Amino acid sequence: MTKEEKEKLLYIKIATHLPYNYSAGRHVSRFLIALRDEGKILASRCTDCGAVLVPPRVVCGNCFAEMREFVEVGPQGTLRTFSVINFPFIDPFTGVERPVPYGYAIIQLNGCDNRFPHFLEETDLQRLRVGLRVEAVFKPPSERIGAMTDIAHFKIIEE
Repeated sequence: MTKEEKEKLLYIKIATHLPYNYSAGRHVSRFLIALRDEGKILASRCTDCGAVLVPPRVVCGNCFAEMREFVEVGPQGTLRTFSVINFPFIDPFTGVERPVPYGYAIIQLNGCDNRFPHFLEETDLQRLRVGLRVEAVFKPPSERIGAMTDIAHFKIIEE
């Protein structure tokens, strides 16, 4: 067998399309429906240790008890860390290249024990700092689809 023949056997180039449906489960489904229908952010609250976690979980990550209660959190919170990204990429939610720059943050929502990642409206590094107060900006009800992107971004509410 020649070297050229061996190289031909190493791989086959095939373009595939693999559509699938992902079940969000009962807790995350309730969270996504509240985003879409009410413009509210729901978290699960542990009745054993009191932890409030978003997105909601079936099992508490702190004490491993089943989480059965839901509470509304946010829509305001505190900026815990952030980044301004200047590298374009194809947004997996839209299939369109995301305009740059854009802000991305980790936010401590009011009433919540863990932190929530999402996009920031602000990209000016002179205005951004840890500890800023921010608020969720929801898409108009007619544009919501029951996804994390129903929150368009977070905006600064206090400097």
